[in-house]
Amino acid sequence: MREYIKNEVESLRSHSGTTQEDLACNVNVSRQTIIALEKGNYTPSVLLALKIALFFKMPVEKIFKIVYDPSIRTQAFGSEAQARRGHGE
Repeated sequence: MREYIKNEVESLRSHSGTTQEDLACNVNVSRQTIIALEKGNYTPSVLLALKIALFFKMPVEKIFKIVYDPSIRTQAFGSEAQARRGHGE
């Protein structure tokens, strides 16, 4: 199962009338970082996620959510892989 972070940055930004450049300047990143974040091609650091939440005056968990995609399997590592092979403790 694959997990990733979905965000509402583009929606919040456009509804507030904020440009990508304005948001980028306010959270101290490049406009390209905001573009990648909005496209889902970039997962922000905790610091950046908190800065964005402060900018929009919202809790971070209202902007960023973990999404689980059961249709995409990832390779298991460590104890999870051993348990799948029947070698768990």
